[in-house]
Amino acid sequence: MANNNSAKKRIQIAERNRIQNRSYKSAIKTLMKNFFEASSVFQAKPNEDSKKHIQRSINDAFSKIDKAVKKGVIHRNNAANKKARLSAVFKKVEESVVKPN
Repeated sequence: MANNNSAKKRIQIAERNRIQNRSYKSAIKTLMKNFFEASSVFQAKPNEDSKKHIQRSINDAFSKIDKAVKKGVIHRNNAANKKARLSAVFKKVEESVVKPN
């Protein structure tokens, strides 16, 4: 247990930050999952509405990832990896719809 007031305060701050970081990480995972679901819907049935939905979902995910890096929740290389993964799926989905074989 903490012996002085500053150590007690640091424990409180660490707990607050842990909860905020967990919230950011959870939101990123949810937004990525929503993007992957939207991409599969778009790939199965391409139309303008699903195209707008996939574009909105990737923008939301990128935004939340960038904010997490800015806050120091995740490392910038981790963020770059996540964004590259999303971009690769986005590119693959668009190419498969534009050039059906």
